[in-house]
Amino acid sequence: MTDTAERENRWALPDLDRALAWCSDRNQEKIACTLHVLDEYTRTREEVDTVTAAYRETINGISTQGLDAAISIKLSSLGALFDGDLALERTYDLCGEAHTSGVGFEIDMEGRDLVGAAIEAAALCGRKNLPVTLALQAYLYRTPGDLRLLLALGVVPRFVKGAYLGDVEDFPEIQTRLLDLVREAARFEVSFHIGTHDPELLPEIRSLMTDHRDRITFGFLMGLADRTKQEMAADGWKISEYVPFGRDAGPYVARRERYLRELGNAGRTATG
Repeated sequence: MTDTAERENRWALPDLDRALAWCSDRNQEKIACTLHVLDEYTRTREEVDTVTAAYRETINGISTQGLDAAISIKLSSLGALFDGDLALERTYDLCGEAHTSGVGFEIDMEGRDLVGAAIEAAALCGRKNLPVTLALQAYLYRTPGDLRLLLALGVVPRFVKGAYLGDVEDFPEIQTRLLDLVREAARFEVSFHIGTHDPELLPEIRSLMTDHRDRITFGFLMGLADRTKQEMAADGWKISEYVPFGRDAGPYVARRERYLRELGNAGRTATG
């Protein structure tokens, strides 16, 4: 096996069948899954059709097998780079189909150029009373205002530090901004998700939410923090693992490896 294949096996799975089987195993550990089709940056309508069909198959697989799982889409995979209306249409359609099938629906955040489009898509779903979760990046100055907008629309926020290029690069400041978002959501007594493996932040967030465990879901990446996921799930916390699958793993794997390098350069590690 090549080094590349080994890295991709850590971070992603090759196909839907493997992803569904993985999710079934995780569910036995009381860990939910969020499945993501790895096909970013589509350039043609035909490519968007292929991704849309893959998500529909994923929704059907989750529903048929009765799995505790959601799907997560990126607007770039649904045509946002060349046709914003098409991406909005496909996002709304998939959100409705997921809801009808009893499957959770999440919109992942990408680079800053797509933040407005992602919020527009989530707002459309929210106005139609379709359950949707949207990632918000702590390293962007606009995020506190975006959070208040999403809460008014009934969209569930998912707080992350950010994996692209943001306004803030100082790691301690990003940590502080992430905690501020968590405190804001806690103050409004709304449900939210938090995506972090930060061993400095996890204990503080757990302490803050220990009497409100029903309102927070901790999201972890496949390939990191397996022991922490299992221990927290066994302790009664709601845990979800992000499980990407498909052939186009290159951009995703590159972001994960950059994340680990940045942690190493800062003298830090993700929780085990």
